[in-house]
Amino acid sequence: MVVPVRHYGRMIFAVIVVLAVIGTVYSIATNPNFEWSVVAEFLFSPSILRGLGSTLVITIVSMVIAVVLAVVIAVMRISPSRIISSVAAFYVFVFRGIPLIVLLILLGNLGLFLKSITIGIPGTQVVLIDVPISEVITPFVASVAGLSLAGAAYMAEIVRSGLLAIGRGQREAAKALGLTSSRTLRFIVLPQALRVILPPMGNEFIGMLKASAIVSVIAGGDLLTVAQGIAGTNYRTIELLIVATIWYLLVIIVFSIGQYFLERRTAEK
Repeated sequence: MVVPVRHYGRMIFAVIVVLAVIGTVYSIATNPNFEWSVVAEFLFSPSILRGLGSTLVITIVSMVIAVVLAVVIAVMRISPSRIISSVAAFYVFVFRGIPLIVLLILLGNLGLFLKSITIGIPGTQVVLIDVPISEVITPFVASVAGLSLAGAAYMAEIVRSGLLAIGRGQREAAKALGLTSSRTLRFIVLPQALRVILPPMGNEFIGMLKASAIVSVIAGGDLLTVAQGIAGTNYRTIELLIVATIWYLLVIIVFSIGQYFLERRTAEK
């Protein structure tokens, strides 16, 4: 009979961790400086819920645009053409290198050096479109554009690694069957690469959801922007940040569960 070795050090460490967690939670819950009634008051406030809705819209729209851009850029990156590949690599380098907060501030303040978007016929005075930049690049548009451009740069590398994980034999077999390159990519390569792409792509979505809080620097109308606006009137900054934190955690939990079942279903195919 084999008797398992007792790891007393591990058991003691586990007890210490549990006691530390309980002590931290108790200390926060009983801290007289926290007004938990304020948290309860604003947790389901219409303003907070509108901010939450804006955060979800910004994140989902940005994610959809970023995924489309990422696929295009990834395909360009593995292109035999050095020019096309270099352009895609330059895009990835630039938008992975620019801090997201800097990119958002730049996009949110385009009106400082671009007054309008003008499209006309070259060599003539005919103007087809002349729209003030402030009417086009709203805080919402700037938020979506910034998250999409930055997210696409990171996701392009994920998609590229997934495409490269599929052996060349798959492409050669599709070519032998008479499939074009676009149909091969759409029906042969991408479906198989999905198993490799999906887990990190789900993590990128959760990361983008958290990164959407940065759009508050340009008053993007997101959850954090609304929470900070309310805190500016009642001076309960910590309580409103706790409200925002609770909603971020709840949304991430929901999407993490969805990601788990989606990955599980994809792995079964």
